[in-house]
Amino acid sequence: MEVLIRQATEKDFPKIWEIFHSIVKEGDTYTFSPDISFEEAKKYWMNPAVFTYVATLNDEIVGTYIIKPNHPGLGSHVANASYMVHPGHQGKKIGYKMGLHSLEEAKRLGFKAMQFNIVVATNEKAVSLWKKLGFEIVGKLPKVFNHKKLGLVDAFVMHRFLE
Repeated sequence: MEVLIRQATEKDFPKIWEIFHSIVKEGDTYTFSPDISFEEAKKYWMNPAVFTYVATLNDEIVGTYIIKPNHPGLGSHVANASYMVHPGHQGKKIGYKMGLHSLEEAKRLGFKAMQFNIVVATNEKAVSLWKKLGFEIVGKLPKVFNHKKLGLVDAFVMHRFLE
């Protein structure tokens, strides 16, 4: 039962959408609107300026992530990334494996660091995972995330160098 990670193709998006929609509709970890459309999500996740990957288990897509420059121009040496694991496959270290893979890919792509701009503070599993993978909390943003159940909550900026 090995998780394989590969670059995504256009034909993968319907399966990516199943994961994306199931995560985003909860309104507790991502800033995307819970009612984002298939087309809006596809335009963002499959954008030609973004590197999109899928994690597969027994040929089934069970996770996805993207890498992109955190900012254009003079900030483009810092990567930004987003990760999603199918709810039915959480707890199988798929997020950890995608995290490791993304760090190697970002380095291979020429990025010097990776930064997450909004890691929702109540998403303790993500905060713990990113710390385990060498990220540090470099800033706390008070009440910047409108959590669907908890209302306004804090978020962290997390960063690590790739070298």
